[in-house]
Amino acid sequence: QVQLVESGGGSVQAGGSLRLSCAASGYINSRRCMAWFRQAPGKEREGVAYIDSDGSTSVADSVKGRFTISKDNAKNTLYLQMNSLKPEDTAMYYCTAGPSASIQYCPRVLMDLWGQGTQVTVSS
Repeated sequence: QVQLVESGGGSVQAGGSLRLSCAASGYINSRRCMAWFRQAPGKEREGVAYIDSDGSTSVADSVKGRFTISKDNAKNTLYLQMNSLKPEDTAMYYCTAGPSASIQYCPRVLMDLWGQGTQVTVSS
């Protein structure tokens, strides 16, 4: 069973940057939709950024212009570059993969593979 392992989380001050990585323990079909979700205490889990097999991306309005999702198929690794971080970005961040779909449908598919999460804390 392929596992997703996130890394790169930590504590930063507002305005800082972090780069999250998600490594798959085995082969993961490059046609899958992949995404980063986050969940803050007391809040629902939300999709932050999505990427499809062609490399097309979609990000939530709350992070647009600040977060960038990318992937390296050769390394089976997904990334999330987070710049200009705000205290409201504080959350556990999860890497996830779902079935194959084009980018406009990625936010609607049911993700079936999840990592354990990495904590991001942004202080003001």
